[in-house]
Amino acid sequence: MGKQSNSRTYLLIIMGMLSAFGPFVTDFYLPAFPSITDYFSTSASMIQLSLTSSMLGLGLGQLFVGPLSDKYGRKPAILGSLILFIISTIACTISPTIELFILFRFIQGIAGSGGVVVSKSVAADLYKEKELTNFFSMLMVVNGLGPIAAPVFGGVTIKFTNWQGIFLILLALGIILFVSNLYLKETLNKAKRTTGTIFSTFRNFGPILQNKQFMLYVMSQTTAVGFLFGYISSSPFIFQKHYELGPISYSLCFALNSFGIMIGSRVATFFRIQKSLLIGGSSLFILGSILSLILFLNGGLILFESVIFCQMVALGIILPTTSSLALDIERKNSGAASAILGFLPFLSGSIVSPLVGIGNILYSTATVISISCLLSLTFTILAIRGANVSAD
Repeated sequence: MGKQSNSRTYLLIIMGMLSAFGPFVTDFYLPAFPSITDYFSTSASMIQLSLTSSMLGLGLGQLFVGPLSDKYGRKPAILGSLILFIISTIACTISPTIELFILFRFIQGIAGSGGVVVSKSVAADLYKEKELTNFFSMLMVVNGLGPIAAPVFGGVTIKFTNWQGIFLILLALGIILFVSNLYLKETLNKAKRTTGTIFSTFRNFGPILQNKQFMLYVMSQTTAVGFLFGYISSSPFIFQKHYELGPISYSLCFALNSFGIMIGSRVATFFRIQKSLLIGGSSLFILGSILSLILFLNGGLILFESVIFCQMVALGIILPTTSSLALDIERKNSGAASAILGFLPFLSGSIVSPLVGIGNILYSTATVISISCLLSLTFTILAIRGANVSAD
């Protein structure tokens, strides 16, 4: 299908909703944790496990949905994921035990991963180079609304309903997305789809993982996201305990920093040379070392928030640029490539999140953030250098 099969606006809205849907599903029910704990008469750690299982499904699911979309097409992969989401959401709502609830949350995460990975693949099918970066940048702006809206919307919703009501809203959103995607025109022509058995489709991971240039861009993004998960995991303590902010003030800081990612993504659309833009964003990202000094020396809130905001802007530049440069290399297997690009950052988050809780959280957070930023800059430099050598 050509580029004109669906309008750019339709694709941006639908792909933006799909890419934000998985994270939104993860965050939306957080305010309902206490009521879910009471309903199942269980511990807070078991409810936390339902969040972990969802995140795990969101990461692992991409490794399966991506290659399948390369074989069967993007539209079947999206619609199949949404059908699975609708079924698993109903199952979560009527779960009789916490163990089944955790299981269905895992399946719900797998279902949510479809939109995350396929939205990248659709963009790679239709756009190239600078145009692809622009689309990813706009996608990040739409996607950035998810982390801002989900906790706030969930907090308001739980005041008017119970936790099952939250899942019924998720069910309604899933149905709306399913109906909306019925109008999606397939973006992967049959001639470009992978051939062979289903199992042979997953063998595409091997050559992609061995593509050094692709993996350098992926690792630049993966280590950059390590900073994000480190910040998310430690921010409640740092803002509310160390800087003594109330819940509303903390939420405002969190929202402001989320807007930083959106601003950075928008800035990325104004630059023509992607590699120079990536170097600039990664260089700005090194402000993490200054942030480390602030935490070690107990610097003030305004200085801390200012540096975090600048890093979020840098992250907003890095994410769409690395995605575009990486997928431009592996255009032939963009589904499997998108799966790797989606899975490794979640793996990074699962590693980083517990590390910030070791010992003094200020010092551990400072260390994790500094290492993440330095690694991201290092991988960026190696990637750009490798690209320049290949061009020569």
